[in-house]
Amino acid sequence: MTARAKTTETTENTVEQATRETQEYVSKGFEKTLATMKDGMENATKGFESSQAKMKENFAKAMKTTEDMIAFGQGNVEAFVKAGQIFASGMQDLQKQVAATTQATVEESVATAKALSGVKSVKDVVDLQTGFARSQMERAMAETSKFTDASLKLAGQAVAPRAARFWRAVEKFSGSF
Repeated sequence: MTARAKTTETTENTVEQATRETQEYVSKGFEKTLATMKDGMENATKGFESSQAKMKENFAKAMKTTEDMIAFGQGNVEAFVKAGQIFASGMQDLQKQVAATTQATVEESVATAKALSGVKSVKDVVDLQTGFARSQMERAMAETSKFTDASLKLAGQAVAPRAARFWRAVEKFSGSF
């Protein structure tokens, strides 16, 4: 065999061996890449499924919270309506009280005016006027006291439904903070 033929044979053997080694290396690299991609896809699928489950759970919680807030808001509206009804009813009662007091005062004034028309002496006029003034002052003091008590009672009754909602809100949401 000639030297040239030997060199060609050696070169062909080297090229074949290099080609086999390259094919093995590429094949192993491809298999490794394929395995890594497969693991990555499995992990991504698991992560997606986990995220989806958490998202569903959080959505359910958000819906429950929304429903609770709507129900609580409805209760607040009902409390405000009830407070308004109590206040309106109480104001009617207070107006009746003022009207009754005014009517009594007018009747007493008319009676005093009639009595003054029939008076024969200045002393009688002074006594009648003094009695009228004293009576008006006593009535004003008594009616003011009654009106103040009734107003305070009405304020307490009108605020009660809203105060109850406030304390319910504190109770319900204090654990949230």
